[in-house]
Amino acid sequence: MADLITLGWRERLALPQLGIGLLKAKLDTGARSSSLHVDTLEEFQRDGATWLRFTMHIGRRQPQEVCCEAQALDRRAVTDTGGRRTERWFIRSEVQLAGLHFSVDINLTDRRHMLFPLLLGRSALSGRFAVDPARSYTQSRPLMAANNLS
Repeated sequence: MADLITLGWRERLALPQLGIGLLKAKLDTGARSSSLHVDTLEEFQRDGATWLRFTMHIGRRQPQEVCCEAQALDRRAVTDTGGRRTERWFIRSEVQLAGLHFSVDINLTDRRHMLFPLLLGRSALSGRFAVDPARSYTQSRPLMAANNLS
């Protein structure tokens, strides 16, 4: 535990493979998987594989629409905090946080009524980070952050 980086319950990070330079995330050790808000989602075929095209709006004051594409990892059942099970698409994407770059499985869902567009669950945090719920925004903005604000 001593060699883990301690983060707060909310942090800023980047998803460089998706072209997202800055995104606010809630770090949730109670959630197994990570979830990213999408406004629209469509699947399509490319080179015999299923891909996903999705849009999201980043930022509160002047939201910017971001269009992303990622290869579908799979479709899994996810149980939300209310106990409802739904099938969600998952992608794998690189996360840049606290000077580290690592891949995370992320499900795509509608989080428009949540405060944070990304929930980073314990599968992404385990072995890398400890979370101190009394702290927030402990890290500097990711280097890629110049092009997107959240």
